[in-house]
Amino acid sequence: MPNLASCLGYTSASWTLKCDLTCEYVCRLLNHMTKRGARQCIPRRSDTAIAEEPWIDFSSGNFQRSLHLFPKQVSMVPWRLHQNYLRDILLLRLGRLEDGVMEFSNPPSAWPRA
Repeated sequence: MPNLASCLGYTSASWTLKCDLTCEYVCRLLNHMTKRGARQCIPRRSDTAIAEEPWIDFSSGNFQRSLHLFPKQVSMVPWRLHQNYLRDILLLRLGRLEDGVMEFSNPPSAWPRA
């Protein structure tokens, strides 16, 4: 889906802590793309043999009944959702953008030029 970024906050701390880090990451990513001349980036999980896990370990009955509707994760970084602010600072604020998972490209535009 074009131009999509989503925030999933913490369940055991302020939701906005994680959302702020996610927004910072998206801004860093967009600035990096501009510097690199890339118009597109796509995260790719190359090892599909890794089993999917639920998005979060939450025992609420309402949550468990709708768990199949939520995004999934796997146990490896960067596909693992941590409930740890300090760890997320290292990954999202200070982590490398060219991490071998995010693929940058500059495909031809689908829109005709005026």
